[in-house]
Amino acid sequence: MNLVARFTALLFIFLPTLAFSAATREHPQLDLTDHTVGYMALVVFVVAYTLVIFEEQLHLRKSKPVLLAAGLIWIMIAIVYQQNGFDHAAEIAIRHNFLEYSELFFFLLVAMTYINAMIERGVFDALRGWLVEKAFSYKALFWLLGILSFFISPVADNLTTALIMCTVALTVGSKEPKFVAISCITIVVGANAGGAFSPFGDITTLMVWQKGIVQFSEFFALFLPSVVNFVVPAAIMHFFIPSGSPDPIEDEDLTMKRGGIIIVVLFLLTIATAVSFHNFLHLPPAIGMMTGLAYLKFFGYYLKRTVSDEQTYSENSFQESMDVESSERHTSKPKGFDVFDKVAGAEWDTLFFFYGVIMAVGGLGFIGYLGMVSEAMYGQLGPTTANIIVGVLSAIVDNIPVMFAVLTMQPDMSHGQWLLVTLTAGVGGSLLSIGSAAGVALMGQARGIYTFASHLKWTPVIALGYVASIYVHMWVNAAHF
Repeated sequence: MNLVARFTALLFIFLPTLAFSAATREHPQLDLTDHTVGYMALVVFVVAYTLVIFEEQLHLRKSKPVLLAAGLIWIMIAIVYQQNGFDHAAEIAIRHNFLEYSELFFFLLVAMTYINAMIERGVFDALRGWLVEKAFSYKALFWLLGILSFFISPVADNLTTALIMCTVALTVGSKEPKFVAISCITIVVGANAGGAFSPFGDITTLMVWQKGIVQFSEFFALFLPSVVNFVVPAAIMHFFIPSGSPDPIEDEDLTMKRGGIIIVVLFLLTIATAVSFHNFLHLPPAIGMMTGLAYLKFFGYYLKRTVSDEQTYSENSFQESMDVESSERHTSKPKGFDVFDKVAGAEWDTLFFFYGVIMAVGGLGFIGYLGMVSEAMYGQLGPTTANIIVGVLSAIVDNIPVMFAVLTMQPDMSHGQWLLVTLTAGVGGSLLSIGSAAGVALMGQARGIYTFASHLKWTPVIALGYVASIYVHMWVNAAHF
């Protein structure tokens, strides 16, 4: 008997009779929270997420354990439901979760493609070159890096924003490691705070928007609380920034390639298209983003046809047939602009991790654990306390599964409370360096300078900004409660 058969047999041996919590056999819902399979699913999820937490030490990409965990959890669920005569119940449930992921997947895929196109065209390099050549003082650079992180991350993702700003800090602060360390902290705080008041700033805000819980314009009610979250710790850290200015740097020529500004405009137009699809046509925003991808594809075609107007460069194409006609592929003309090989890089690990998290947490919710957590947190502690705890949890556990769990629970709370949990889940990750993708990435980029310990030293100051932003939200947005 092979391993799969033995595993299946063991499951059937330990499956006792279950009580149905649904009124009809057409819509069954089994309570598995006190069942062997429920406990096994929890163990699988905890083990997988432990491997995610130690990704850097194990050199194991975070998508691998959660992909396996999601599959195992749903295998166990399907076996239980089939044992009780509901052959398609698990299928219906998993399709619902998969549809939610699919919409977010295509939305993020288009956004990543545009960001990679901007990187390839040197848009962010030009910004970095401008900051370096202006020879600002350390204190001025500290504020510029934080403010730019705050205002770029609502459009670009906070990870890309943080990496670009950290490169500037490392370039100009090569002789002042203290400046680099504190600047990295304000970059992380600024990027996370800026992403909290925009549907495009973080995956958690995107999930809330696509669920229809908070409308596009309503996110801007979080602008002032987000500003407070960034300014309070930055104002305190300002006094610890070294005085003086960095030495002049003869940096390489960081000029923008042809079409860079147009791609930025096309990205803004794509965002407008996605918002219009959602607000006026009541279509999924992902459809608008895919339509916007056509803008980039046509402009890419133009750049390919006019490649002789710029210095040609070589890069390996990813699925070139998606963008180049058959007749073009057999010509000796230089290929020119192509961004699909960029999309085939590290971003896919994030997308697959996102898939694994949504499916695994969805499985735990189908088992019944999220209902228990919702009752314990929102029923007994109250929504305000629960939402503040969600923010703290997002500093320890990735905010994606935390927010998806809240959205799956669908606790009965006011609109102001939904805005509050959107804020706390977005900015809570700044409390620790491991609490957000931006912090983890900067620990690798500024290795030995920006560390877990260097960030932890400023956690009380960041926590002060966290608490202040919550109070400001409950004050300025009192009408939403």
